[in-house]
Amino acid sequence: MYQLVDASFDIEGKTILQPTSLTFNKGQVTTLLGHNGCGKSTLVKLLSRQNSPSHGKVLFVGKAVSEFSHQDFALNVAYLPQHPPITDGVTVRELVCFGRYPWKGAFGRYSKHDYQLVDDAIEKVGLTPFKDRFVATLSGGERQRAWVAMLLAQQSKCILLDEPTSALDVAHQYELLALIRELNQSLGLTVIMVLHDVNMAAKFSDELIALHSGKVIASGSPESMMTPQTLQQIYGMELALFPHPETGKPISYIP
Repeated sequence: MYQLVDASFDIEGKTILQPTSLTFNKGQVTTLLGHNGCGKSTLVKLLSRQNSPSHGKVLFVGKAVSEFSHQDFALNVAYLPQHPPITDGVTVRELVCFGRYPWKGAFGRYSKHDYQLVDDAIEKVGLTPFKDRFVATLSGGERQRAWVAMLLAQQSKCILLDEPTSALDVAHQYELLALIRELNQSLGLTVIMVLHDVNMAAKFSDELIALHSGKVIASGSPESMMTPQTLQQIYGMELALFPHPETGKPISYIP
């Protein structure tokens, strides 16, 4: 679905992302890992057209992302930044309605079908009892669910999430990532996201991509990436592994 062809990003003479070639598979959850400043968010911003590559190409379904109109791109790709806009005075339903904007434009009138899609999205994330609540009054986990509902109402083929769990406690991180995984599987959504927690990433992803100093240093399935050697390469510290008592999948910890 997405492809980077020798794509790089420089700012003020400094290379933030070195020339990178990657392919992101349709219908999968792909997670970007690495320490702060390694280039994860920069890569997502190239995919979402927040930044343009300094060199190389970023392709979506074989076409340069720069060649899409704003509307056509939004109909295909939905993006949730690390710090979403402030939503004071906006209800959950009003926020989710914003997801229909690419389909209607500034002056388009919403139909019964649009409102049904909005209500369906709210139901999918489990917020129907809160749809008339102000977003600002929700818990952190509930707010993130509301933003995910807005992305669902947009009906895009692919969603990009930059650190969606960064402000959440462990329980809410798990709930949100389980929801994203369920939506990926039930709706066939392609998901590309940035996470810090390698154990959460391994549990809920099909593919992991690790960056260090603006360069991809490893990629593959969670099983192939969860080794002491690879984790040492990614995080620059020793991490040990033990098998999950039920699934047998490796879990990392600091020895």
